[in-house]
Amino acid sequence: MTHQDATAFAPPAPAKRRISMRRILLGGRVSDLGRFPRYLAFALMGGTLIWAPITGYLRTAPLSFKSQTSLILPGSGASASLNLNGIGQASSYANSAFSSNSVSPTETYKRLIGADRILAAAATSMGLSRQAFGKPRINLVDQTSLIHLEMTGGSAEDAQARGDALLAAFFAELDALRADEQNTREDSGLAAIADYRNSVAATRADIARLQDETGLVSSEQYDAMVETTRLLQSRVQDLAATLSEKTQSVASLEATLGLPATAAAATLKVYADAQFLTLTEEVGTQAAKLSEARSQFGEGHPKVQDARAAHAAATGAALRQAVAVTGLDPEQLKGLDLAPAGARADLLAQLVRMDAERAGIVQQHATLSARLAEDMAKQQGLAAAAARLQDLQRDFSVAEAVFATAIARTQSTKSDVYASYPLVQVLENPSLPDRPSSPNRKLAVAAGGAATMMMLLGLMLGWMRSALIGRLIGLRKGAA
Repeated sequence: MTHQDATAFAPPAPAKRRISMRRILLGGRVSDLGRFPRYLAFALMGGTLIWAPITGYLRTAPLSFKSQTSLILPGSGASASLNLNGIGQASSYANSAFSSNSVSPTETYKRLIGADRILAAAATSMGLSRQAFGKPRINLVDQTSLIHLEMTGGSAEDAQARGDALLAAFFAELDALRADEQNTREDSGLAAIADYRNSVAATRADIARLQDETGLVSSEQYDAMVETTRLLQSRVQDLAATLSEKTQSVASLEATLGLPATAAAATLKVYADAQFLTLTEEVGTQAAKLSEARSQFGEGHPKVQDARAAHAAATGAALRQAVAVTGLDPEQLKGLDLAPAGARADLLAQLVRMDAERAGIVQQHATLSARLAEDMAKQQGLAAAAARLQDLQRDFSVAEAVFATAIARTQSTKSDVYASYPLVQVLENPSLPDRPSSPNRKLAVAAGGAATMMMLLGLMLGWMRSALIGRLIGLRKGAA
């Protein structure tokens, strides 16, 4: 058989398939299994591209753990009150941290927890650098006063320790801020207290100087002096009325008796002397003898002359005794009442008694009048000083009250430490995680599985694209 014959009887060679744009875009028939190797290659390549990074990440990524912490801010306010005996009351009140709509304490604390100095202090306490320590994840729970913190660490214990260090640094910074606020307020309060103290001391010095100059201790002392002067003036007026009454009574009785009170006193004094009374009786006896002798004889008769001489001697003796008793001159003794017996003696005694009372009232009136004049002059001299002292004492009372109130307010504000930085409490301590938070194997496998399913779905749509495109074109032509 020739070569040509062999060629004539040989089976025809398969025709070469040419790659066309139409086949690439529209694909082949669904039953064309010749395309399967290409799709299988794409599936294997896509699966490799999907699962190789995931597997490498799961094998090489370091484990990390998250420790969770919860903080809460109580919403109630705080108040403090201080009672000072004899001075007054000082009180302070801190509103609730959530009473203002313009300031959110949770946002403030969120920013404070994430501050660099707090993170640096927490890192220093653990012997780490600021970058190695990391940054917390802070979440605020809506409609609550909760602050949720998350700290990441290389191990469960490390994550928990970082959470504890962050809390310790945060609370230490809060205490420092509160102490600084208290010190600043106290410093400003101490400056005001020093001014109040100087005001009180200056007013006290003015009062002491005025007291030394005038001898007036207080305005109450001046009021007591005024009241005493008023009573003394009333008493002097009463004494003047009594003196006028006594003087009128003495004058009336002197007119009735016809002799002054001094004469009545001398009369009573003379007739109270026993020797004078004896001499008076002798004068009476001699007067009776003289009268008898005159009735019998003439004036030149020796008996009459003897009786006259005896009477004159008795009278002279009585006169000398009266002068010795009263101390009056003989001429003054002529005005004495020589008959004080009976009711007249009582009147003389009453006149002497009334005159003595009048003299006592005169002396008392003169003494009290002099005292009243002295007190009135002193009162007038102290009037301006008393008014000035009263003003100074009122200023001193006001300054002292302000000074004491300032001290009380300064002391009461020390208890109000949560006014600017509200109270925050640890609701949940840093937790000890029981499993790593990263890498998340389930999430990685789920992501790889989802990517694989989407890749297979894409390949399946590519396998069926010719039929789908033809169907869509047919539907469009039918609709036209």
